Amino acid sequence: MPAVVCAPLRIEQLALRGAVHTGLGPRRAAATAARLPAGPRLVAGLGGGLAPHVRPGDLVVATEVRGPQGTVPVPSAPLLAGELRRRGLTVHTGPIVGSDHVVPERERAELAETGALAVDMESPWLAAPDAPFAAVRAIVDTAGAPLLRPSTVSNGLAGLRSLRAAAPVFTAWQRAVRSRDILLAAPRSFCAGVERAIDIVERALDRFGAPVYVRRQIVHNTHVVRRLQERGAVFVDEVGEVPEGATLVFAAHGVSPAVRREAAGRGLSVIDATCPLVTKVHNEVRRYHERGDTVFLIGHAEHEEVQGTVGEAPGHVVVIDDVAAARRVTAPDASRVAYTMQTTLALDEAEEIASVLRARFPGLAAPRKDDICYATTNRQAALRAIAREVDLVLVVGSTTSSNSLRLVEVAERAGTPAVLVDDCADLDLHRLSGAGRIGLTAGASAPPHLVDEVVAALGALGPVTVTERRLTEEETTFTLPREVR
Repeated sequence: MPAVVCAPLRIEQLALRGAVHTGLGPRRAAATAARLPAGPRLVAGLGGGLAPHVRPGDLVVATEVRGPQGTVPVPSAPLLAGELRRRGLTVHTGPIVGSDHVVPERERAELAETGALAVDMESPWLAAPDAPFAAVRAIVDTAGAPLLRPSTVSNGLAGLRSLRAAAPVFTAWQRAVRSRDILLAAPRSFCAGVERAIDIVERALDRFGAPVYVRRQIVHNTHVVRRLQERGAVFVDEVGEVPEGATLVFAAHGVSPAVRREAAGRGLSVIDATCPLVTKVHNEVRRYHERGDTVFLIGHAEHEEVQGTVGEAPGHVVVIDDVAAARRVTAPDASRVAYTMQTTLALDEAEEIASVLRARFPGLAAPRKDDICYATTNRQAALRAIAREVDLVLVVGSTTSSNSLRLVEVAERAGTPAVLVDDCADLDLHRLSGAGRIGLTAGASAPPHLVDEVVAALGALGPVTVTERRLTEEETTFTLPREVR
């Protein structure tokens, strides 16, 4: 059943070309709802603001619609709000409450105390509880600026401009509404090293109290960092920003010996959250350097893990980031060379680079065991197993996450379009419109609940069938440093 956009007023219908005019107020809205075929609906129009931060011209996307018959949840709200924000609109998400009359100032204050952001006279009566549903209101009047005043005309025009600007997003929502199959790649999300690093910061906060300082992001995920900041973690770029004698955690990506010396010089209480698999690479570089080898480090020079690894033997580590670099690299003694790898690379790409180095340097020493971590390998293999079966791959992870970016590349090399999303607000309605089968995974630094939220947002666009494809079980665990045991 095609999705319908409903507009209560004729002037709103003009701003939203193609919308169904429902009429003003609960009675007309209910009558229109009874005439419309059952199916997806999006209600859009002007509304009244309740919260102090909601201003004329702002859009409120309902997370739920409250009315006399109860509350209708709107799980697609983050997705719709994200799309509207990308168009440069000011958007708030929260409850919209229905009323059968124009709400006076005192009543608005009472409604605001319930957490509602906006009020209108139609949304609850047009809600479709058993089908995809959304409600968006462009604010005209606010608690401090009621409806009947001279500024209403200019505020109304601002609201209509916002509705007109939002119209393409509503069209995209209509086209994205459909049933879908979701294939969940497994393993996905947190690895043992990430869980350990987060646990270390949380335990440090519990044991030593806030603030606990962390050099760089503990793991490369905005949601993890934000949650730890709320608990009292303070993230800094360099050791020099940490007060002398404070508690400092080194992030999972590791640091160079120079950073460790600087921390010791400032009298900091250091807790090392470096992933043990990264520590393994550091140890390899030191071992190769001590025997006189030039070390080729396959990785990306700008990544924090690589920067820390290079610091184990400054001047004796050469970063190789692609096949072209592998073909032109030289060493003072071609018989005294070795290679290591950044732990979060795409396995096939890293192996291609390594094969070029092996062909050019027959005496090239290799790691005793693969440097690319088990979690990176498992997540890439699990995604590779489903990538050709789907129309689109969604990878949950932050743009700073190397292993998440590599997952996008894995899907694209399999011939399937792939998108990196930090959370469900990053979902692109235009891309979703043609995707009936979606592959879903998450980088090793992305919290599992973000995957659940993406599934819920897709489910809010129509019925979904979710199937998990598990390639292997992961049972790896790492011990905690003694400071937080």
